[in-house]
Amino acid sequence: MAEQLPATPAGVTDNGAVRIGDPAAKVVVRVVADLQCPACQMFEKANAKVLEDAVTSGSAIVEYNVISFLDRASTTQYSSRAGNASYCVAEADPSKYQSWLAAMFQNQPAEGGDGLPDDRLLEIARDAGYPDPAVAQCITDRKYDSYLRTKTKELLAGGIKSTPSVFVNGQQVTEAKPLFGPEGLTPLITAAR
Repeated sequence: MAEQLPATPAGVTDNGAVRIGDPAAKVVVRVVADLQCPACQMFEKANAKVLEDAVTSGSAIVEYNVISFLDRASTTQYSSRAGNASYCVAEADPSKYQSWLAAMFQNQPAEGGDGLPDDRLLEIARDAGYPDPAVAQCITDRKYDSYLRTKTKELLAGGIKSTPSVFVNGQQVTEAKPLFGPEGLTPLITAAR
């Protein structure tokens, strides 16, 4: 029998992804990322606008699997704290999630340091449109920490080897150009429609 997770965020898929966009969209883009990962930050720079436009236009749904395997890259478990914050903001209002995610990557701390303090995570959330004290409490209480760790283990055991891992309609994108190039995933999303 499966172990009951202590707290499960509202509005996430079975594999723990935050789902953004029109459910009728024909294209599903899935992004597995760690908010401490420098390559994920590069992917975000190349694809944030592409993915926001795809959601806005209804051409794609985007599923964000934020995982936390880089806690060792900070002295304060930043990866887990940021991953928990991901669920807190998504649960409160998924329509602002992509702008929050962009802000998190813009403020990504260097590996090996302290990571951003909780006060800064709260400030980023407020600036992205999450002023609700319940969101702040969720972040500081690390409400979804156990859930995040469980989903991270499941995804890594299920074959995720690195971040970012990106899939378009279930097919993993392995070429660097769509991941980090100037057009980003646009050609792949267009071809999948």
